[in-house]
Amino acid sequence: MQGLHYPTTYDLTERIWSGAKRVNTYTDETSLGSIIFKVMKNWPRNVCQINDVDGVEMTFEQGITWAIRIAQILKKKGLNYPDIIGIAARNSTYVTPVAVACLLNGTPFHAVNPVSDEATLTHIFSITKPTVIFCDGQDYEKLRAATEGWKPELITVTDSVEGVPHIDSLLEPTTTEMFYQPEPLKEGGEQTAAIVCSSGTTGLPKAVCISNRTLFMENFMMNSEMVVFSASGLDWYSGLSLFLYSTVVGCTRIITNKPFSPDYFVNLVEKYRINTVILLPCHMSTLIAFPGATIEALSSICSVVYVGGFTSMTTLKKMQELCPNAFLSSGYGMTEVGIVAFNIGLGNVNTAGKPIPGIRIRIVDDDGKSLGYNEQGEIYVHTGLPWKGYYGKPVETQQTQDSEGWFHTGDLGYFDDQNQLYVVDRKKEILKYQGNQYWPSEIEGVISELPDVEEVCVISIDEQQGDAAGALVVKRNGSSITAIEIADHVAKRLPSIQKQLHAGVQFTDKLPANPNGKTLRRLARQEFDAKKGSLSVLVYDFNNRQQ
Repeated sequence: MQGLHYPTTYDLTERIWSGAKRVNTYTDETSLGSIIFKVMKNWPRNVCQINDVDGVEMTFEQGITWAIRIAQILKKKGLNYPDIIGIAARNSTYVTPVAVACLLNGTPFHAVNPVSDEATLTHIFSITKPTVIFCDGQDYEKLRAATEGWKPELITVTDSVEGVPHIDSLLEPTTTEMFYQPEPLKEGGEQTAAIVCSSGTTGLPKAVCISNRTLFMENFMMNSEMVVFSASGLDWYSGLSLFLYSTVVGCTRIITNKPFSPDYFVNLVEKYRINTVILLPCHMSTLIAFPGATIEALSSICSVVYVGGFTSMTTLKKMQELCPNAFLSSGYGMTEVGIVAFNIGLGNVNTAGKPIPGIRIRIVDDDGKSLGYNEQGEIYVHTGLPWKGYYGKPVETQQTQDSEGWFHTGDLGYFDDQNQLYVVDRKKEILKYQGNQYWPSEIEGVISELPDVEEVCVISIDEQQGDAAGALVVKRNGSSITAIEIADHVAKRLPSIQKQLHAGVQFTDKLPANPNGKTLRRLARQEFDAKKGSLSVLVYDFNNRQQ
């Protein structure tokens, strides 16, 4: 399908691109908990969640009842804003009521991916030091060890552990639950409602505060008839978004704690007639190669949102063939600001799209000067929404958001004369070879043109002449593509000397990624470096061809 776009205006004097005006459904003082409370009370029979693992269908009536009981117990424990509640659990039936309970009480929840190792959990949770952490029983010992420094109460939501409180003990009926009312906000719309981790692609993850006002989710076209799926949990923005769509809008969210696989995904789509899916590029690549992914099997899908990395045109066209009636779209954003631009359709997959309603964007050079059309600089974003920053990190917060409210994204980009935003790469990832600049993402895009390439991450190796580009590549199943063929393709498409694969090509079965599937370039560099002993012949031949 061809691209649709949000309306965008450009202020020639200020050099600011703006999305449409944000239409506020609620006042800034309205708590998200009170919105969910009212919605769930008004439509008690609406099914907002189905757990494919245990088959439990959760209606609004059941969900709000469980949430109120959990909220009352947490209040009895003396937990009120700004106390933090930790959630380190896979998608399961009771995670949603726990998160809703936190929103009802106004106590922020800090969601962390439970598959993280002990050291990462210690780093992340030691920032916020939750008083209570809800976790899966299988991770209890890991969480206990990771939080030894302050010893929070751990409550399991799955897999009971002897001697450890289980969620069941919080779900007993109370004599006062019918009189419960959500807590009003103590700090207005800027009050922190949730805390999630930055991706950690360039360093240790930070705890990102997300305000109550930011989570209203007013910009996207969703309704209660939709059935939605994302493999992500509350610790990732896509999973958090679908949680809110299911509780605020009433979509039926399909959840599972099983890892993504193409056959299981197809089974879920057929079983529940899923309409909207959020997929990582790596998941989409494996899906299109799966024989069971047919037009008939995926016929219910009307929207595919791909996030978290570059996706080749080959993959997108195949996905469109499998879902001919679906809109394929991608969102550009960051944990700190959410989605700021959206690109709908395959009209131009190289662009990040146009600003969504309420968003303003500037392109700024190194001297702080705002740039115009087709001029490349750092992308600054203004959401018009409150942000409390990185939890416990005031210096980093001020470095990210200036005094006028502009977020310095650290991404390089530009707008074309059609008001389309293009993201070139991370500002910190500008590389130089023989004094000439290049960006890894440009080379990745060219390599991804090859049908035999499933995924690629371009890294640099320090050499005498500068940052020598190298490619860590995942082949498609059955492919016999060689390193020489990949290097030759790059040489033909990008003739500039600095953009050649001077460090060579290495193959791997899987790119290193964080728990939510986002490629970690620093680990890819380590893996490439570990294999570089086998690169000498390739580099010699490659350099000879360039002479």
